[in-house]
Amino acid sequence: MERRVKVAAPLKRAFELRRTSDPKEKPGIPWREQARLMSRVLPLMWPEGEYAIKLRVFGSAVLVLATKLISVAMPILYKEVVDALSTGANAAVAVPLVVVLGYGIARLSSSAASELRDLFFAKVEQRALRLVSVEVLKHVHSLPLRFHLERQTGGLSRSIERGTDAIEFLLSYLLFSILPMFLEMALVGGVVWHYFNFGFAAATVGIIVTYIAYTASATQWRLKFRREMNAQDREANARAVDSLLNYETVKYFVNESHELDRFDEAKRDYMKAAIDNQRALSSFNVGQSLILSAGVVIVMLLAAYGVVDKRLTIGEFVMVNAYLLQLYQPLNMLGWVYRNLRQSMTDVEQMYKLFEEQSGIIDPPGAPALITGPGHIRFDRVNFSYDKRRPILKDVSFEIPAGHRVAIVGPTGGGKTTIARLLFRFYDPEEGSISIDGKDIRSVTQESVRRAIGVVPQDTVLFNDSIYYNIAYGRLDATPEEVMTAARRAQLGDFIAKLPDGYLTRVGERGLKLSGGEKQRVAIARVILKNPEILVFDEATSSLDSRTEQDIQASLRQVAAHHTTLVIAHRLSTIIDADEIIVLDDGRITERGSHASLIDRGGTYAEMWNRQLHAEEELKDVAE
Repeated sequence: MERRVKVAAPLKRAFELRRTSDPKEKPGIPWREQARLMSRVLPLMWPEGEYAIKLRVFGSAVLVLATKLISVAMPILYKEVVDALSTGANAAVAVPLVVVLGYGIARLSSSAASELRDLFFAKVEQRALRLVSVEVLKHVHSLPLRFHLERQTGGLSRSIERGTDAIEFLLSYLLFSILPMFLEMALVGGVVWHYFNFGFAAATVGIIVTYIAYTASATQWRLKFRREMNAQDREANARAVDSLLNYETVKYFVNESHELDRFDEAKRDYMKAAIDNQRALSSFNVGQSLILSAGVVIVMLLAAYGVVDKRLTIGEFVMVNAYLLQLYQPLNMLGWVYRNLRQSMTDVEQMYKLFEEQSGIIDPPGAPALITGPGHIRFDRVNFSYDKRRPILKDVSFEIPAGHRVAIVGPTGGGKTTIARLLFRFYDPEEGSISIDGKDIRSVTQESVRRAIGVVPQDTVLFNDSIYYNIAYGRLDATPEEVMTAARRAQLGDFIAKLPDGYLTRVGERGLKLSGGEKQRVAIARVILKNPEILVFDEATSSLDSRTEQDIQASLRQVAAHHTTLVIAHRLSTIIDADEIIVLDDGRITERGSHASLIDRGGTYAEMWNRQLHAEEELKDVAE
């Protein structure tokens, strides 16, 4: 039997620290917060200027009212039938045919009105869900890179999914269950008082008030169990998604058992939370049944004594019983709806917390678009850190004249990629400024800055779609001929021609079906297609073999001939023809100049160059 690998204690402790460091959910949602959430949900049913939608909502409300009026009238019709049948031997002949037919028509009308109501409201509901989903995704896309680097994708998608489902529940049940439920209770109470006496009405109202009070307090008590269950569910889902996204890494280190242990541990915690939640739910349901059963017994005893004393007819006894059963169902539904309403509030709260996440990169009011120019870039005394305790860039200043090619090299962790991220406005500098063609990029719109820059990253991630789609993503309105031309310039033409499905070949999740070099060539092709004024190559050929790298470098030089280009390089042989080479070490510029001048200086760059030459010579010796 295969032995499962257990999580090492220090690693397990790290997981526990990560989990306990997550922000804790509040123990309960205050009424004020619930009102604030509802103020965001309810307007979805009554959008400004959407008269067709408002008409549908109004029509649905009318149908709900009609349904409840019919429901309240049916026991009265039932009473008339029973009284007529109990008058004597020939009672069947005396039963008014119109009453029987009316009873049947009432039942059919109630059912038809309910179905028509759902049909009317479907467009209102689905439209609201579409708008909310789009708004959430839009906001998440607007959040800074820091948020996405720190957030677990599985947990994020789970929160959004639960939130949209909860809004669907709130929209549907607020209009069709909660408000109609209280309307029906009021109508039944009025009818009972009218036909019987205050004692019957008081007993009926007492059942309702007691049940509602118990449901509200008990639901508040058991909400903590639901919260814990949701938290454990998110954790388990996040771990599963994380392991699948890192499928290759899991295989490289033969850690399938470790990932299963992590997932199993999370599911065990979820199982415990789910059992606790079910235990609380069962206790809650027993309490509700006790209240309803006691109420039914009390009212039925009153009705029975009324029949014995000749104050009530058999039909009225049946009518009271029918109303109690009619109340039993919505009251029982009230508990379920109230529980789900509170749970939905929790899920909506979690989703709307995403809107509280503020984008660190905000355009100033009325910011103009960056006017496309030659592409002169300037960093002026830039300081930046991801964490205040660890500065990344320190007083960095340099310029890239329009049409020039500047390379940045240096040890890993020195801040090279951070410069590219700042230029692309994933972050803003803490001090200093970055300008393009004399315009501080913080004074213009982010969209215009990003349209002016094309990036080929070191780690290329592709959409789970076709090669054609991933290349065309560089410019969505490009023609097929332009897409194919970009692919050929990125040395992809021959590779695609050999594929059975050609450009329609799907690349898999994150481009898993392609090699690292193939993914990078796709990234280069879509930047070629975008044709921006400024190009940024972040280790753009690091995954390519020497022959392909030479071909790609020739294409990149051709593409960059009339563009301002920033190259972040590890292989120094790829940037020897750069107009200027900047050496970045520990966040500071330590050297700058041409390849030849830096070699003559004999500093950090010369040391890096000699080290790489020595490594390449050793590889040649091994190959021979």
